[in-house]
Amino acid sequence: MSREYSDAELKRLIDSCLEELVMRIPNSEVDTKQLAAEVFNSRRRLGIIQPFLEDPAVNEIMINGTDGIFIEVNGVLADSGARYDSKEELFHNIQTMLFQSNRTVNESTPIVDATLASGARINVVLNPLAINGPIVTIRKFTKQQYTIEDFIKNGTLTEKMAEYLKESVILGKSIIISGSTSSGKTTFLNMLTSFIPSEERIITIEDSAELNIRHRNIVRMETRNANTEGYGEIKMRALIKAALRMRPDRLLIGEVRDESALELLTAMCTGHSGSMSTIHANSAEDTLVRLETMALWEGHVHSEAIKRMIISGVDTVVFLERNKRGRRVKEIAEVNKNEKEKITLERVV
Repeated sequence: MSREYSDAELKRLIDSCLEELVMRIPNSEVDTKQLAAEVFNSRRRLGIIQPFLEDPAVNEIMINGTDGIFIEVNGVLADSGARYDSKEELFHNIQTMLFQSNRTVNESTPIVDATLASGARINVVLNPLAINGPIVTIRKFTKQQYTIEDFIKNGTLTEKMAEYLKESVILGKSIIISGSTSSGKTTFLNMLTSFIPSEERIITIEDSAELNIRHRNIVRMETRNANTEGYGEIKMRALIKAALRMRPDRLLIGEVRDESALELLTAMCTGHSGSMSTIHANSAEDTLVRLETMALWEGHVHSEAIKRMIISGVDTVVFLERNKRGRRVKEIAEVNKNEKEKITLERVV
């Protein structure tokens, strides 16, 4: 090509080429519409996975190297039937996706998390860490703003639960939302933010920006990976410390997964009530164990001190469960202490 073509021009060029080919081979049984889309996607989009990215029914795309591509549609995993012909083609697509997010993946940084321009979250693991890699997992996030009525209607929670949670957010209760992978923690947290009073200032901190909060006074921050020389990494704990100097009314942490749990607890215990976060856990009780364990990774704080911070700072734990029937709130429990100053959980609804 002698010049840069716009998308519309490139599509017209592909169509004209195909028309000429069909004229030369009149008996060919070629789906020209599909072939045109495949050629265009290979040049300007993300090749064979572009249809899955555009399909609103597809929630997750899992690329197992050149072995195959699996997709999740409405909570059900299925083999898409598509696959990459070579690892070189797949790696080229990976670099194209990460370029949009100003991230790189290579031998020195073989594991990368990023957010695509569409808002989808991508995780990449290169071989030899992933033996049959490169492995790519893309989780799409709907732009639809789910309301608490939507969750009641689809059976995620009851009206009694909804009323309790709505009141808890308005009153400034600090809430931890827990559950397994893909249980809907981030979507649920996003819904709860709709009850934060409009005059309050919100600061969000995430590894990969996923929250889609509609609020007048909001500051959004995202962690940063180290560059190719190993410098420039900004961890979540540093952003939490910075956020505390920004006069937040509400501090929202996308997901706590390391020693930044200590900074979160510190914020919750120093007047920043109404903070919310998500965490991976198997139950409401396990949520507090995991929170304590991660805070202990800091290394200089005693376990008893962390337990007291949990009692003082965390008000409510919401545990989400994902099973074959869908996603639902299994437990809502308040954090209390007994006469021996031990943590107790009291199920409220």
